[in-house]
Amino acid sequence: MTEGLLDPDGAMGYLRDWKSRVDRMAADTQAMSDRLTSMRVTATDDNKLATVTIDSTGVLVDVEFAERIQRVAPDAVSRAVLSALRSARLSAARLSRQIVAETIGDDSVAGRAIAERMEKQLAGGDRG
Repeated sequence: MTEGLLDPDGAMGYLRDWKSRVDRMAADTQAMSDRLTSMRVTATDDNKLATVTIDSTGVLVDVEFAERIQRVAPDAVSRAVLSALRSARLSAARLSRQIVAETIGDDSVAGRAIAERMEKQLAGGDRG
């Protein structure tokens, strides 16, 4: 390997290959970031009372209620929202891992770290 680096043509080839890998990694990382940033996940509770939408950080961005919500006790409504929110966050965690795998690869150290951080943020705390 060092013989090629001592040769000017070999060194230039090595640098071109290295730059190509770095450029590809930067493009893949940007694609991952764009997809994660624009991610929205929607889920409905099992009783179909509440439907929630969250963003890529797990923040609630929309909630919709079924018409029959008016005939349901407030604590049941609360449970429905929290159930839908938990479901959305778990789905978002799975989707985040898939996006990382498809863009930068979950076989890389960075890919695993990003996927684990997203999973912990979205599903690990189980805030909902």
